[in-house]
Amino acid sequence: MPLLAAGPSGNVKITGFGIHKVSVRWRDLMFVEVYTDAGITGLGEATLESRTDIAEAVLRWLEPEYVGRDPSGPEEHWNRVYYVATRWRNGPALMTGLSAIDQALWDIEAKRLGVPLHRLLGGPIRKEQRVYFTHWDASIPKEKRDVAALTDLAAKTREQGWTAVKYTLPQGDFELERIAKNVAELAAIRGVFGNRGDIALECAETFSVRSAVQFANAIAPYHPLFLEEPVLRESPAGLGEVAAKSPVPIATGEGLFSRYEFKSLLDAKGAAIIQPDVMHAGGITELRKIANLAEAYGVEVAPHQCSGPVAHMASLAAMSVCRNCLIHEWEGADDELFREMTEGTYPTQKDGLVRLPEAPGIGIRVNFGEFKKKFPYRGVRGRAQVRM
Repeated sequence: MPLLAAGPSGNVKITGFGIHKVSVRWRDLMFVEVYTDAGITGLGEATLESRTDIAEAVLRWLEPEYVGRDPSGPEEHWNRVYYVATRWRNGPALMTGLSAIDQALWDIEAKRLGVPLHRLLGGPIRKEQRVYFTHWDASIPKEKRDVAALTDLAAKTREQGWTAVKYTLPQGDFELERIAKNVAELAAIRGVFGNRGDIALECAETFSVRSAVQFANAIAPYHPLFLEEPVLRESPAGLGEVAAKSPVPIATGEGLFSRYEFKSLLDAKGAAIIQPDVMHAGGITELRKIANLAEAYGVEVAPHQCSGPVAHMASLAAMSVCRNCLIHEWEGADDELFREMTEGTYPTQKDGLVRLPEAPGIGIRVNFGEFKKKFPYRGVRGRAQVRM
C-alpha cells in the first residue's frame, strides 16, 4: 500500500482539532479528529461520563500544544505534553484529553505509513482477541429482573456466540439478602453456560473490605472470572486485603491514570487483573506500558472499554501486542449501531472473538455527520452507585 503524501512543505503539520459529541443510550460519547495539512485525519475518543464539557475544554486547552507540529512520534508528544505543558498533570479530565490526542496521533502515523495500527505497534501477537459482553443484563427492565429472565437471556447470548459476559450486581437493603439474591442469579447463569462460558461481576465499589470477602466466599463455588472493584478504587491497601482473602480474582483499574498509579496497586497486590482504559490512562502510548508493567508482576489485563467505536478499536490495537491480555471488554449491545455509523468497518464478535482490522490506522471510518444527526448530544449526568 503506498504511503500517504506529505503537505506542500514536505512535512505533515497538525492544523487543528474537530470535536464531535453524541448521546447513545445511557451515556454521552465524545470524539476528536486531529487534522493535518496533508489531508490525513486521526481519530481519538475522549468520552468522560458526566464530564463531557470539562473534557472538551481540556482538548481546546491542549490544541495549541499540537497545532503546527509534525504529528509523528506519539511518544515524544506524550512526554512533552504530560511532563512539560503543565506541572498540574494527571487527573481524569487532563488524562482523557491527552489520551484522545494520543490515539489520533497513532492513527495518523499508521495511515501515513499505510499499515494497520497493530502492525505499527509491532504485532499482532494474535489476530483475534477474546471479548466479553459488558452491561450484559441492561436489556432487562429492573421490574422484570428475575432468575427466569436472566437464564433466558443467557441462553440467547450463548446462541449469539458469546463466551463471556459481565453484569452489575443488584443491591439490597440487607447484606445477607443481597448475597442470597446474587448467589441465586449467578448459579442460574452458570447452569446455562456450564464450563464453556465466563461470568464477570461488576461490584461498582459497593462493598466494604469485610462484606466483599464475605460475598466472594459465597459465590466462589460458581467460579466467576473476576470481581470488579468490590471496594473503593482509591484504596490499594483495601483492595490488597480483599485480594489476599478472596477465593475469586479481583479486578480494578478503570479509574487509575498512568503507570504510576498502577504501580501502587500492583505493589499492594490489589488485583489479579487490571483494567486500564485507553481513554483515561494515557492513550495507546501509556496503555502498553501499563500492561508491560503488570506482566512483570504476573498480573493479567482486561482493559476497561464501554464507550464508543474509536476507543474500542484503539484499545484492541494496543492490546494486540500485550501477551498478558486476558480478555477485552466489549459493548455488545452497540455492535449494530457502531457498524452503521462506521460504514460497516467496525468488527463484531464471532464465537466470542473479535478480529483485528487490516485497514490502515485504527481500521475504521466514522460518519460523524450521520452520528450526530441520529444521536444528538444531551449532556447526560449519571449517578454513582458507590456506598460503604
